[in-house]
Amino acid sequence: MIEPDTIKLLRECNAGIKMGVESIDEVLEYVSDNNLKAYLIDCKSNHDKLEAEIDSLLNEFHDDGKEPSPIAKSMSWIKTNVKLVMNDSDQTIADLITDGCNMGVKSLNKYLNQYKAADEKSKNITKRLIGLEKKLAEDMYQFL
Repeated sequence: MIEPDTIKLLRECNAGIKMGVESIDEVLEYVSDNNLKAYLIDCKSNHDKLEAEIDSLLNEFHDDGKEPSPIAKSMSWIKTNVKLVMNDSDQTIADLITDGCNMGVKSLNKYLNQYKAADEKSKNITKRLIGLEKKLAEDMYQFL
């Protein structure tokens, strides 16, 4: 029998990845530094691969995944666009991405603790996603 916590944890990872990829897509056109752009594109690619893995598992459970909260998406879009209108520098982009990564790490750790009965495979995927978010935040420090 499948634990409901497994599906719930995978759904949260799915929504988090979608949010992260959308955030990267929002800022990519404003990036001027080639190294910053490379970090963002590489991270987006890693997120896409992990999303495919999560989608495959969710399909096994006959689950369609989860979209990010419309409120969270709207707030992120507003914050990103207001900051970029005021200052579209690479430093601003790095700051926005760092904030997003930190929020993602915090949320994902909360879900790991909340869905303790999830299977080890889904917990490991969540930890890998946390690792991607932490690495991207660290990569952004040089641009702050």
